[in-house]
Amino acid sequence: MAFTERSAPTRTAILDAARRRFAEDGYDRATIRAIAADAEIDPSMVIRYFGSKAELYAAASAIDLAVPDLAGAGDPAAAYVESFLARWEAGENTAEAVLLRTAPTHPDAAARVQAIFDEEIVPALQKVLPDDPGARERAALLLSQTLGIAYSRYLLGIEPLASMDVREIAAMAVRAARVPLHAPRTP
Repeated sequence: MAFTERSAPTRTAILDAARRRFAEDGYDRATIRAIAADAEIDPSMVIRYFGSKAELYAAASAIDLAVPDLAGAGDPAAAYVESFLARWEAGENTAEAVLLRTAPTHPDAAARVQAIFDEEIVPALQKVLPDDPGARERAALLLSQTLGIAYSRYLLGIEPLASMDVREIAAMAVRAARVPLHAPRTP
């Protein structure tokens, strides 16, 4: 369907409602009817704009992490961690929340997380570590650290992480992120 300027607010309302619903309920429990009710539209409009629940999910979980240029950063670990935390603290993480809540139980979501890792995080680390054959593994460790923060602080509200000052989290996370970025590779 070709989208016009007139249809943009409806499309945005549907996507916002879908992101909230998928993040709260997961893929399987979120329904087109509930998303439509949240967007205050008829369920047929959701299908008209997006075709199916799967296509709506794909649109709602589309992400560009905007990983900073780590190779140009004085401290790549700090640049990565601070960018990650800033995004979550600013609430610019709805699509990420959708993916992280649904990936454990929905194979398409898990595949999307893998694609984001392969397309955005690995290349950023390979620029920092161009001659390191283990750059992909290091990127995976770095991702595991930041995903752990996202799950624990922002999605699950685990204390004391949920109420810690973000600067304190950043300082600790930067130290942890330096390990996969700078530790010598063992045979």
